[in-house]
Amino acid sequence: MRRRIEITGVVQGVGFRPFVYNLARSFGLTGWCLNSGAGVTIEVEGAEVGAFITALRASPPPRANIEHISVAVIAPHANIAEGFEIKESSPSDLGHETTHISPDIATCAECAKELLDPTNRRHLYPFINCTNCGPRYSITIGVPYDRPLTTMAPFTMCAACQSEYDDPADRRFHAQPNGCAECGPRAWVEATKVEYTTGGDDRATNYKAIETVQQALKDGAIAALKGLGGFHLACDAANSKTVERLRRLKRTGRSKEQNNKPFALMVKSIERAREFAVVGTDEARLLASATAPILLVDKRAEAKLPDSIARGSTTYGIMLPYTPLHHLLFHGQGSSFDALVMTSGNRSDEPIAIDNDEAKERLSGIADLFLFHDRSIHLRVDDSIMRINDGRPTVLRRARGITPTAIKLKSTLPDSVAFGAQQKNSICIGHGTSAIPGPHIGELDTESAIGFQASTIKSLLEINNIEPEIVAHDLHPDYASTHGAVEFAKSNSISKDRVFAIQHHHAHIVSCMAEHGLTGPVVGVAFDGTGAGTDGNVWGGEFFISKRDSYIRRAHFKYIAMAGAERAVEEPWRMALGYILQAYGEEGNPERPGEVVGRVLARIPDRERINVLKMIDRKINSPLTSSAGRLFDAVSSILGLRDRATYEGEAAVELEAMAYTKATDTLDTKKTYGYTVSDTEPYVIDVAPMIRAIIEEHEAGIDRAEISKRFHHSIAAIITDTALRLSKEAEVTDVVLSGGVFQNRLLCRLAKERLTRAGLTPWFNSTVPTNDGGISLGQIVAAAEQFSKQRKESGN
Repeated sequence: MRRRIEITGVVQGVGFRPFVYNLARSFGLTGWCLNSGAGVTIEVEGAEVGAFITALRASPPPRANIEHISVAVIAPHANIAEGFEIKESSPSDLGHETTHISPDIATCAECAKELLDPTNRRHLYPFINCTNCGPRYSITIGVPYDRPLTTMAPFTMCAACQSEYDDPADRRFHAQPNGCAECGPRAWVEATKVEYTTGGDDRATNYKAIETVQQALKDGAIAALKGLGGFHLACDAANSKTVERLRRLKRTGRSKEQNNKPFALMVKSIERAREFAVVGTDEARLLASATAPILLVDKRAEAKLPDSIARGSTTYGIMLPYTPLHHLLFHGQGSSFDALVMTSGNRSDEPIAIDNDEAKERLSGIADLFLFHDRSIHLRVDDSIMRINDGRPTVLRRARGITPTAIKLKSTLPDSVAFGAQQKNSICIGHGTSAIPGPHIGELDTESAIGFQASTIKSLLEINNIEPEIVAHDLHPDYASTHGAVEFAKSNSISKDRVFAIQHHHAHIVSCMAEHGLTGPVVGVAFDGTGAGTDGNVWGGEFFISKRDSYIRRAHFKYIAMAGAERAVEEPWRMALGYILQAYGEEGNPERPGEVVGRVLARIPDRERINVLKMIDRKINSPLTSSAGRLFDAVSSILGLRDRATYEGEAAVELEAMAYTKATDTLDTKKTYGYTVSDTEPYVIDVAPMIRAIIEEHEAGIDRAEISKRFHHSIAAIITDTALRLSKEAEVTDVVLSGGVFQNRLLCRLAKERLTRAGLTPWFNSTVPTNDGGISLGQIVAAAEQFSKQRKESGN
């Protein structure tokens, strides 16, 4: 009895073939297995084949994810005493199917133990790994995932490593990145300042080099460290002067002021993390997982870290060491750190550096020394960011440890690619029932970022053996992602009728629908900062009745002028001024708008206020927007929290943080600020009464925390009231909420509570970001639905 078994899913780079080998041997079977273009192929023969297949399904390796197993009966092999072997893959084995590459995996417990064991031959070796951990995606050049098609190809294994690699009983059996200090990658230090050199000893490599970095960090240095998917910039988190210096050197903000965007922290252990952050059981489990993300956790009131690490935020972004090199930074007498700042190795809005020479060129003005290594990074990948919401892991930035894991859909996609949005860009490729989001790319405002997007698309298409039939992009004609999509279609001879422009907020809603297998119709609530609307205005406070292929805009916030366009995003006081003009410009208001502006925004220089008033009055560079994000900005400025943003979303972050500044919620949540709604569709939601009430309470001395809480309750009430009205009219109960505004935990909690009490079912993003990082998933699914509809209508 001989069977040919084809297995698809994440089955390469996770120890699957060694698992198959040992399992087959345990059942006394003969045959072979190899990596194929689709996953893993097995031919197996013997009396216990049925039991073997059952065990195969029931207990695969921990990092494997079997999507499908097909079994075919084939002719028995003439030589039944052939044994069982792992075959090397050849081009003829690849076929035309797609396979899934494993994400990079955090150091496993066994390797971490060996790393610090003086009797182990890899003691203090910063590149220790095995079949259960180490680099995967970041070193992949092609498929199948075998050493010759990774950046480990230049490193020939020594006899000891080769013996492990060939031994079925060894944990490193067929571990492609396997190596040691004798034959594997090495690390070394190069300093930009003489005081951080290794004393002229060019042989100071690996742990000796790390000890040099430890001492430099203790002395107040900034170090550029080459890691798994790129460089980090690191410094001692307890050294406030160095933290401020790093912030000053790394980037300038949107308003040319110092950027306040929170720095990530790497902490030695969960116990240390609990000294300054609230880390519960769910958080601890996720931090210590193979994904090892940056996790957003609440600050402790008694935290003694410098305020400049996460100024204005109620959370820290923390992670545990996830490579051997990181573990060694916290090891030995040279390490006395509670935490290290560990931020992306780049300047403002640039991709992280991955190449040694590139890092020296881009980061020499920031770093005092570099810790390099000679294992090349082929695919750039930043750290993932997550948080726990209602006990559930939620992705805010999808990258290392997650990319390129596929999202399984209930619908089928043509071979396709989606180019995402302009901000927080990520791409997505589609094939069959798999949507494969790429890593976080970031803002497409630089040539290097655009190049990163193009290389990511090329690599993922090649690795997954996909030639796209259709292309999807944002509706905005001037986005770099739109230009890239159109150019890609031209260069790949994809006709214009197969290039789909997907409205930004529809893509947000569809991304969440796709995650949860919803086909619609649903009430879609899309709240964010910016997105091109079909009427030529800037949308962002939208209520749709949505299916995957289409939507109807049923309600939105009243349009308001964005004086200076992008400048209004950078300077929230401009939005505050616009809302004040609208709120007090209505008939029957006793106060003149200009007087209120002068009083509420007295801290803004007269000349600036007058210029903006003129711009709005004369409709000069003042596009209209329905953006909920801009409303949060305006209220933040009205309350005197943030007039000029140094990073995207800062004003809203501080407004939410203000609502948390009191330990107990003393606010009567039944009392919310007023608003009005038009009688005709699309219903227009006017928050002028809310703006007037907020100003009156603020000027009356009501605590800003109370006002912020009431504002959040009011927005949740608007969401619920509007969704309930639309749900009754459309006879639907599912409410899908997506867009960057829903990164706000307080708003999500309040909206969920109110919607549930109203008998509706709320849905939020979790496996892809609710911000623009999830847009590409929505684009690819919406485009596929439109393509299918197009083909049916044409009779194809």
